[in-house]
Amino acid sequence: MIEPGDAAIDDRGTPTLEAVARAAGVSRSTVSRVINELPGVSGRAREAVNRAIETLGYVPNEAARSLVTRRTNSIALVVSEPGDRVFGDPFFAGVLRGIHAGLSGSKRQLVLMLMAEDDDGEQLEKYLTSGHVDGALVVSMHGSDPLPGRLAAAGLPVVAGGRPLGSTAVPYVDSDNFTGGLLAARHLVETGRTRIATIAGPGDMAVGIDRLVGWRRGMSEARLAPDAVVHSDFSVEGGAAAMAELLDRHPGLDAVFAAADILAVGALRELSARGVRVPDDVALMGFDDSVFATTVTPALTTVRQPVEEFGRTMTWRLLAQLAGEEHLPPSILLPTELVVRESTGGPRRR
Repeated sequence: MIEPGDAAIDDRGTPTLEAVARAAGVSRSTVSRVINELPGVSGRAREAVNRAIETLGYVPNEAARSLVTRRTNSIALVVSEPGDRVFGDPFFAGVLRGIHAGLSGSKRQLVLMLMAEDDDGEQLEKYLTSGHVDGALVVSMHGSDPLPGRLAAAGLPVVAGGRPLGSTAVPYVDSDNFTGGLLAARHLVETGRTRIATIAGPGDMAVGIDRLVGWRRGMSEARLAPDAVVHSDFSVEGGAAAMAELLDRHPGLDAVFAAADILAVGALRELSARGVRVPDDVALMGFDDSVFATTVTPALTTVRQPVEEFGRTMTWRLLAQLAGEEHLPPSILLPTELVVRESTGGPRRR
């Protein structure tokens, strides 16, 4: 029985490593190896140490433990967007839910890091490569973002959310955005629309490029001109401005594929303000199948991507790498599917 004042009690009144060693009948270094999950300990000694830890209620000092294992039990989620955009877009909320679910049971903490508008990435890179986290998930990359490649070159395990542009050789998880754009174009053609426009995502992001290329493929199949294109950032305001530009440049359009539900919400506002009826005058559809799709009127036809699964799969890929698993896939592509609702109406007579 350990009494207060015993040398085996620390200043907080909790058992020390020496108390565990004494109760288990082993050396202090053996206890340390068991706690830090290091090899070189017999099964009998490991069992004795674990039994002593449970009996005494010993709690390891995580700061000291991390010095031995060089693990922080934390991973970073790096989002290359300003905070107002991250917290206003349900896509990011879904990704976070998936990451949280993926970390369940792993005893790892998540550190959320947002890219400041005046940050060139150097401070982020310095923090992430200074031993504060065990790995990083990087999402919403723009252009040939050098951060994932630099982190990987520094030895930090990294998984990208979305196909990286350029030659960065880091593992990534993405949705099948090309097929999603193709499904959107085919659906609008099947409803009898012939003057189909698109509000494309940013031209410096793979997600914007791949959905646009898929839409163009569908337009080419139907022998329709793929010239009614306006790019936008992923925001309601951007969607409204893009819709206004399309209406001014192409007054006869009868359908619009918005490359995200959040863009479709802005487009719907602009159409309503101009007295254009959806879907009677113009069919409208989005991408994501987010909460926006079912809270606007009319409800949005959209392309569903498994956003939470996206977050879970990224997390699995990173944790598997941290665990030393071999033969992991360099890329994982998640399926997309068409979800038909009121905003595109039924088939029209040709």
